[in-house]
Amino acid sequence: MIGFIFLIAVGTGLLSLPIATVSGDRAELLTAFFTATSAVTLTGLVVVDTGSYWSGLGQFIVAGLIQAGGFGIMSLTALAGMLVTGRIGLRARRNTLAENRSLNTGDIGRTLLVTLLILVVSEAIVTAITGLRFWQKYDMSPGEALWNGFFHAISSFNNAGFGLRSDNLMSYVGDAWIILPLAASFIVGGLGFPVVAELWKRGMDMVRGHRHYRNRRLSVTTRITVVGSAVLIAVGFFMVLIFEWRNTLAGLPWGTKLLAAFFQGVTPRTAGFNSLDYAQFHPVTLMGTDLLMFIGGGSAGTAGGIKITTAVVLFAVIMAEVRGNKNATISHRTIGQPVVRQAFAVAALSLTLVTLAVGALRILNPEMTGDQVIFEVISAFATVGLSTGITAALSDFSQVILCFVMYLGRIGPVTLVVALAARNSSRRFEYPEERPFIG
Repeated sequence: MIGFIFLIAVGTGLLSLPIATVSGDRAELLTAFFTATSAVTLTGLVVVDTGSYWSGLGQFIVAGLIQAGGFGIMSLTALAGMLVTGRIGLRARRNTLAENRSLNTGDIGRTLLVTLLILVVSEAIVTAITGLRFWQKYDMSPGEALWNGFFHAISSFNNAGFGLRSDNLMSYVGDAWIILPLAASFIVGGLGFPVVAELWKRGMDMVRGHRHYRNRRLSVTTRITVVGSAVLIAVGFFMVLIFEWRNTLAGLPWGTKLLAAFFQGVTPRTAGFNSLDYAQFHPVTLMGTDLLMFIGGGSAGTAGGIKITTAVVLFAVIMAEVRGNKNATISHRTIGQPVVRQAFAVAALSLTLVTLAVGALRILNPEMTGDQVIFEVISAFATVGLSTGITAALSDFSQVILCFVMYLGRIGPVTLVVALAARNSSRRFEYPEERPFIG
């Protein structure tokens, strides 16, 4: 937690420099603080236009904050120590475990190296494809096109959602050479580092012809994340296609409608890019987007929300109760009670935080509608970055509240509770069991 606070503080200071803005004037402290917080937490909410307000140096600072926030300040520390000394120190190992809760102690070094490799390769590929497209079709100079491609590659893989145009990606709504590489990048980044590392290892074993991979099951976390992501992508796609067909998709060619529906069906769970105007979305689409944002992506990665694994565990518990089963099971595996309690704790704490923030913003901004405020708060908590366009119009204190929500959404409710509570104390006795009425 301290690492992220330090990173936000450094980013705020750098963005407050006069050379960080196009005008050469010093940015307001709140503007710099909000932008730094949004970048480090990989959210993408902005109060000023990234491309026109920040200078080239300012944009570079934002990109650096995104990269550091995405890979994780503790992960960067652990990786640097490992590269220098050949091993990870115990303190760095514990910090990395706290930041990426689904990693196993023995897998940290390998996972970090694989993740770094995938990050570099993915961002290089996306930079090359989109940069070439920006240069050929959008009349950008080679340097400008390369920078646009690189910035969007960093923003997409890290699920940040920052764009260099005032309309984000709306100008490229029908350009598959821009939309699809970015979508593929933030889907991979949103799966979570341990999942990506496991899939990478499985793929390498298949390529090398190793026989043992056929008998080795993917972990439950990986199976839940991959299958859950596929289901939620399909749900988001059909939701946008159905409810926006005669709305924001109206007037677009068939192929563009399908491309836009796919992109806007995927981006709410993780990335925060938009190729359509959310201010014009159907209320049902906004409600569905709220749910997708709240669920989020994979654990121990760049996505926010309560995470797919948490949502699936909660669903499994509910189905077990409905069917009268003693235990919740997923993929022929029994889910332990500690995991069930953690899932309910994450969901309850997250819902409480969102509710309190929504109430505060409604009081401070009575001119905003409830749908707008709910959408904005969930987007901040889930570190998505989608907005109906009200971020800059919020009061100063409301923006500070959103920064707090973004920060808590990034570090996670459970991480906060574990950091603040003494978990090593345990009772040596149990109270008698009681069964209060439920429902």
